Amino acid sequence: MKKQINKKTLRLRTFLVFTLILLAALGCMHLLHSYQEKEEKLKASYTAEFTIRRIESQLNRYLAESDLMKRLLESDYEINEEQFSILSEMMQDDAHVIEVHELAQDGIVSMVYPVSGNEEAIGLDMLQHPARKKEANLAKESGEYTIAGPFELAQGGTGVLLFNPIYITDDTNQSSFWGFSILVINWERFLEEIHMDRLEEASFEYRIWKKDMTTGEKITIAQSSSHMSSNTLEVSCTVPNDTWYFEITPIHGWVTRAQIWFGILIAFVLAGVISTGYFQYATRHYKDYLYAERIKRIAKEASEANEAKTRFLFNMSHDIRTPLNAIIGYASLMEQHIDDRERSLNYLQKIRSSSSLLLSLVNYVLEMARIESGKMELKSEVGYFPDLITSLQAVSEPQGQKKHLQIDWNTDLQHNYIICDRTKIREIFLNIISNAIKYTDESGKVTISLKEIAAEQEGYAAYEFVVEDNGIGMSEDYLPHIFEEFSRERSSTESKVTGAGLGLPIVKSLVEMMGGSIYVKSKPNEGTRFTIRICFALPTEKQIQKKQEQLHTEYLEILKNKRILLAEDNDLNAEITETLLEEQQLKVERVGDGKECLRTLQEMPEEYYDMILMDIQMPVMNGYEAAKAIRQLPGKRGSIPVVALTANAFEEDRKKALDAGMNAHIAKPLNMEQLLLTMGEILSDCIFS
Repeated sequence: MKKQINKKTLRLRTFLVFTLILLAALGCMHLLHSYQEKEEKLKASYTAEFTIRRIESQLNRYLAESDLMKRLLESDYEINEEQFSILSEMMQDDAHVIEVHELAQDGIVSMVYPVSGNEEAIGLDMLQHPARKKEANLAKESGEYTIAGPFELAQGGTGVLLFNPIYITDDTNQSSFWGFSILVINWERFLEEIHMDRLEEASFEYRIWKKDMTTGEKITIAQSSSHMSSNTLEVSCTVPNDTWYFEITPIHGWVTRAQIWFGILIAFVLAGVISTGYFQYATRHYKDYLYAERIKRIAKEASEANEAKTRFLFNMSHDIRTPLNAIIGYASLMEQHIDDRERSLNYLQKIRSSSSLLLSLVNYVLEMARIESGKMELKSEVGYFPDLITSLQAVSEPQGQKKHLQIDWNTDLQHNYIICDRTKIREIFLNIISNAIKYTDESGKVTISLKEIAAEQEGYAAYEFVVEDNGIGMSEDYLPHIFEEFSRERSSTESKVTGAGLGLPIVKSLVEMMGGSIYVKSKPNEGTRFTIRICFALPTEKQIQKKQEQLHTEYLEILKNKRILLAEDNDLNAEITETLLEEQQLKVERVGDGKECLRTLQEMPEEYYDMILMDIQMPVMNGYEAAKAIRQLPGKRGSIPVVALTANAFEEDRKKALDAGMNAHIAKPLNMEQLLLTMGEILSDCIFS
């Protein structure tokens, strides 16, 4: 199954593409900079080695001049001060890099050129001098020239000493140490002569250093004027009896900051361009995908709609033909037996029943059409739950009694008044209850509960309505389709139950319009459980008071001129009840017991009486027995509303009255307002049901 794509996923993928391209580009830039740094370090290495060679070459040139003096002495040539001065003057260079030339026999300076300004150097013992003895002794012991310094000279200035050891061979071919030929080199002039400043001109920083022979600390021999960075290239250079280290780095670094930032910018631009291109491509692909999915969905919906309508026409053809066939058939029979009043009335009753069924099928189709067209609107009015429950009981109890079903009602409410569309709420609940009764076999059980649950928002009340039965149930495969239009698991031919398959889709649409939810659980031959949760706004006290007054007025209008049959054996109670009801413009006829009530109802024309007020404790036949007998009567007589008027006020008395087929229970002494409201509710339900 193709993974669902949405805009959030698309943006996340684009970000991942941007990140991956950016990391790849930065990685490439890093490799490029690493290669550039490697190349720059290779060039710098050549530069450092070339500079070291120039230093060595220049030192060797000065050493060659010192070697002239060394060879003369080693050949047993005696040199006096005048000769020393002449030779030293000849050794002087034009740049005066060699500031002083000294001879130190046995390590003690005995001759100096020039003498002027260097008098303090005469008599210095180089082998014992604290700043010079290490290099002097090293030169003596190794027989190789050694460089000491740079350090402050006794005659002033900074310089280095080049100790060139001299050994004399005697007649026995044994060599012995004579002393040193020492060159004092002006280090600043020496660096100028080898053009170290050209490194700075070439944008290099440098430092030449060596380790102190005693402490191991760095001794800087030469360095550029600018501050050295930490990322330097180090080249070691071996000189006689020592190692010099040359550190070099470009002034702006091996890779310049401009190059680094330019590389980062290029990486971001490249990542941005590629990710933008990907986003545009993916967006087009996403739109194409959405369009294709939309076309598939439309095609699927059209196909399902056609299939549903085909099923609907097939089912409706049967379900409509069934009542039509009955209407036509019984009309024909009625025409043939028009003189037989009893048979004709029976046929007429069956014609009316079939007509009601046909009308309900048509109404379902019309209501579903209004919902789909968006023309269905919910009213905002004050509803009263006890009224709703009473009306539901008035309709469902007779249906359940015909199938000998046990119907249990459970209520747990804190708020009886709500803001709702009363008609639609009643339609929702009645549809679910009717289905439970319809699809439950005889002697089965239906449990109906309405309880208030916690509401998330202040000023609102939430309710849970549960209808559970132990009827035929539904298969697990069918449950996902239960709320589809025209959907039925079995046709009326198979289930022997008529229906258009629109009741539950209408219920679901109404529940969702109210912001609620509906759930269903079912198993074949075990039963079905419907759960509806809806949250309603609570009315103000003023709205509740107005509703109560409105109900009273409406019910009084409904009760006006209604004919009531009162079954009461107590004359005083009967007189009071008759008087109070007649004052409200009701017509009251009284009988003395249940048997007389039953006979009077049968003798008078059907629908002559609108309601029966039934006392319970009466002679001959009590109220319970009379109610049960009335419910066995055919036609409208068997469904006439019956209200119990009794001094038995316990809950079990109320339940016993309802089980006997009565519509309501009013305890004595009578509260006339409560009696009128109850009668009005029942009759209003009969009018609009």
